[in-house]
Amino acid sequence: MVFVRVGTEETRLVVLRGNSASGKSSVAAGVRERFGRGLTIVGQDNLRRIVLREHDRPGAANIGLIDLTTRYALDAGFHVVVEGILYADRYGDMLAQLRADHLGPTHGYYLDVPLGETLARHATKPIADDVDESQLRDWYRTRDLLPGGVETVIGAGSALHETVDRLMIDTGLAHLPPLDR
Repeated sequence: MVFVRVGTEETRLVVLRGNSASGKSSVAAGVRERFGRGLTIVGQDNLRRIVLREHDRPGAANIGLIDLTTRYALDAGFHVVVEGILYADRYGDMLAQLRADHLGPTHGYYLDVPLGETLARHATKPIADDVDESQLRDWYRTRDLLPGGVETVIGAGSALHETVDRLMIDTGLAHLPPLDR
């Protein structure tokens, strides 16, 4: 696939990665709530598990769908938060190409939550009965960072509101008006 430049100099692309139960979806929802209209959340779980109903594996169709959905939203003038586990070895090339092609600022974050905390948080989620502890342990990767130092690591000690505040300020979304959509 050959892609061209995407988005505008004003659109923000935020990539939010981390292990299961690290708080990615909550942070993305908090950013959207704080910003208002004009911010799209491209959730790996939604596209992979709900839309395509596929397993997470190298070369899976959801990788391209995440890429295309993100590009479409950026080209339509939306700011985009891409959130998911997004393992570096499977999604890294796609995310690097998105970063290279995006005309506006791109920010990457990795929510670094230790396995013990991940297990405790997972136990409170609605899918806790569907995904057992052994599966969670199999999925867990310690500091699965993208190469090149393109991500800011946020530890488990950062409260949800603190992480949302940080992303809003770092990305400049705190100073932009919501889009009238």
